[in-house]
Amino acid sequence: MKIVFLDRKSIGEDIDLSGFAQLGEVEFYDFSSKEEARERTKTADVIVLNKVEINEETIGEAEHLKLVCVTATGTNNLDKEYLAARGIEWRNVAGYSTETVAQHTFALLFYLMEHLSYYDEYVKSEKYVNDVSFTHFAMHFHELAGKTWGIIGLGNIGRRVADLAKAFGCRVIYYSTSGRNQQEGYERVELDELLGTSDIVSVHAPLNEATNGLMSKEAFAKMKKSAIFINVGRGPIVDEQALADALNENRIAAAGLDVLSVEPMSEDNPLRQIKDSQRLLITPHIAWASVEARTRLMEIIQNQIKEFMED
Repeated sequence: MKIVFLDRKSIGEDIDLSGFAQLGEVEFYDFSSKEEARERTKTADVIVLNKVEINEETIGEAEHLKLVCVTATGTNNLDKEYLAARGIEWRNVAGYSTETVAQHTFALLFYLMEHLSYYDEYVKSEKYVNDVSFTHFAMHFHELAGKTWGIIGLGNIGRRVADLAKAFGCRVIYYSTSGRNQQEGYERVELDELLGTSDIVSVHAPLNEATNGLMSKEAFAKMKKSAIFINVGRGPIVDEQALADALNENRIAAAGLDVLSVEPMSEDNPLRQIKDSQRLLITPHIAWASVEARTRLMEIIQNQIKEFMED
């Protein structure tokens, strides 16, 4: 059994992957282009990858390939029809990052909501040294308790965020992007109502036909001017030009993003021009990447390969 990792660095070098050697011969590659993937998978029985596209172009010569393991929940990069036609099975991993993505959602929110960049700079610039008062609260902030938190996509992560938001005293409402999700204990509303009444709007939905471009110019126009928008779902759910315009024109208060339409960030992304950290915080797709989540992820992948071999 030969296992080939096509983009090992997407997992991080701090995660122990030595257990895979117990399953067979293992080859590690930091990153792989389409051309490199085609060459490197020729003799593979199993490939492990994160973002590499898997289709006829990349695995067309992989005659021994039996299993494709995606180190993520999303599988947009797999040509599933092609895999099915060749009898190649695939696996993804769900639920491994629920806690860490929910945690990062609140990290983005509190950074923006309490103007932490301003207060950090205030102290580090030594304005607080020998100040006239023991306190300084020029940038006003509010309690989370009593606010309405609107969640777009109430799956595993959305539900965890909802639970935490309720613990902080929020009223939680949600919009089902499929139109079929009915979650007991939470109030389901239409998108327009969610946008118009929420103080915080967070996205935890997958990318599909129903969500692509969902947060458009029209959507941002329906939000409160005091609202904070957070996206830890998928980048293309948001029209980034529309978000940039909404921020520049003060139509919403702030936005926190962990995902973008093109990753790494493209030079022509309109959000590049917004340098005010009190209005916009972007992290480089790290919400999933706590040490615990990445360790859990690779343990699941290892077990998936082991179970496949034993069948």
